Amino acid sequence: MKKLPLLLLLALGMNTTVFSQEKPEEFKPNGKPFALIFTNFHTASSDGETFTEFENTRAYLGYEYNFSKELYAKIVFDVGDPNDGGNLQLTAFLKNAYVQYKKEKLNAYFGMIATTQFKASEKLWGNRYMMKSFQDEYKFNASADLGVTFEYEFADFISADFSVFNGEGYKNVQSDKYVRPALGVSLTPVKGLFARAYVDQMGGDVKQQSLATLLAYSNKKLVVAGEYNYQTNYKMIDGQDMYGTSFYATYQLEDKWEVYARYDDLNSKAFDGEQDGWNVGKDGQLMLAGIEYAPVKGIKFSPNVRFWNPDLEGAKNTTFLFLSAEVKF
Repeated sequence: MKKLPLLLLLALGMNTTVFSQEKPEEFKPNGKPFALIFTNFHTASSDGETFTEFENTRAYLGYEYNFSKELYAKIVFDVGDPNDGGNLQLTAFLKNAYVQYKKEKLNAYFGMIATTQFKASEKLWGNRYMMKSFQDEYKFNASADLGVTFEYEFADFISADFSVFNGEGYKNVQSDKYVRPALGVSLTPVKGLFARAYVDQMGGDVKQQSLATLLAYSNKKLVVAGEYNYQTNYKMIDGQDMYGTSFYATYQLEDKWEVYARYDDLNSKAFDGEQDGWNVGKDGQLMLAGIEYAPVKGIKFSPNVRFWNPDLEGAKNTTFLFLSAEVKF
């Protein structure tokens, strides 16, 4: 009988432990500011002439806040050259201002949000501070826009996203009556292998339509990817089609070092009766290679070399030597 109180105490202690372990952790709303800066020093050599330049190409300043486990908000200002290397007059734009809802397999975004056309490519490429991904670099569409996106994971190997965008990008307000619906499907059939197809459309009698396809393999150290992109009636002008491929690879040598290489081929379709593409002055092939060094978390340096081979007859090749840097905090 003397053992009974002891057994009761042990049972009560075990129950108390179980209940204390099962008590859900209380969520506390939280937020933080952040900044992301892209800068570089480069030289360009063409036809015996050399040009040298320092650039602060981008500065992203923002704040993010978690209202609950399901609701998140983010605002980002983009300070940069609106002409991307034109007159180097820096201007501030509202890049992102949105609310995100996340519940189990559903993600929903509303406001000034990231577009979905090359979001996956940019993540795989991973060197946005050094150079934009193919579609962003050659202006197939803007990287952010007013709109709404719904993403749903049907299974571990397949997800889809449906969006409706304003179509003007984040640097312009609504200037026409059109919107740009978009649909993307992503597949991961086996571990490490990723495939994605995306389509969108915008316009009236003449519609701008986009197709973006991506196939990639990645593991902890290696990323190898290839993409094919086609856009008809660029800027909703009949016959202005452009297309191209991009192949890139990155390899993590060790914690602080990475090597990468990339090849782009940009083309535009010729109008009937014409020999050259309608945008031949910007068509060509880009070859790029470099190495990245990250001495501490939040800082990256990347010496790299680029070679641009234009399609325009008589245009000269250009060789670029870059020292690119990213600062993130």
